[in-house]
Amino acid sequence: MSLESVRSFFSENAPDVAVLVTEQSSATVTLAAEAHGVAPEQIAKTICLRIGEEIVLLVAAGTARLSNRKFKDRFAAKPRMLDAEQVLAITSHPVGGVCPFGLPAPVPVYCDVSLRPFDEVVPAAGATNAAVRIAPERMAALVKGEWVDVCE
Repeated sequence: MSLESVRSFFSENAPDVAVLVTEQSSATVTLAAEAHGVAPEQIAKTICLRIGEEIVLLVAAGTARLSNRKFKDRFAAKPRMLDAEQVLAITSHPVGGVCPFGLPAPVPVYCDVSLRPFDEVVPAAGATNAAVRIAPERMAALVKGEWVDVCE
């Protein structure tokens, strides 16, 4: 279902973007980089966080690490990671396939500036073996993402 919701999202919003399904898993940054022949930093990982009572998605470069200081400065709160069950319930995507596309309900999306150096990034696409290749600016525009600087 999750992969299908992502396919529907792209069919409706960006039909030129193909959802790539691989035989091998791309559930981690390392596996995804190998599966798609890109550098690990080009993998656009999506993290589901709680900020106070609000749930948000943060998309960042695969090798970027969340900076608690930058995050707290930007959001005036400490980020709390959700567990796998909560992530699945909110996004409909399994951990390893979480992305900002094809969500069952709107969730605020933040895109970290660590993605901006790349012409193309590879976020997951709703399954542990699915992804898309997309320009970071286009990805942010499609998901109405706000650019932030919260990673090291």
